[in-house]
Amino acid sequence: MQSTTERRQALFETMCERRHETIDNLAFEFGVERRTIRRDIEILSCSYPIYTVQGTGGGIFIDEDYRLGKKHMTDKEDAESGI
Repeated sequence: MQSTTERRQALFETMCERRHETIDNLAFEFGVERRTIRRDIEILSCSYPIYTVQGTGGGIFIDEDYRLGKKHMTDKEDAESGI
């Protein structure tokens, strides 16, 4: 059984791969209630560009420009920052 943190991490990684999914599919896949997925998405959306859309064609989305592990600085900027 996954911890809450592990489930949310797996959910986030799944969304990064798929870009769009429904609450029902995610609830089934992770073996939890729909409200658990809603709560997880609410928590994840505080830190990541994840959002929901209601109605036909709706579901859970991750911003099309977001990529897991994407660098926001060039290699030169990264080297100059000294981090």
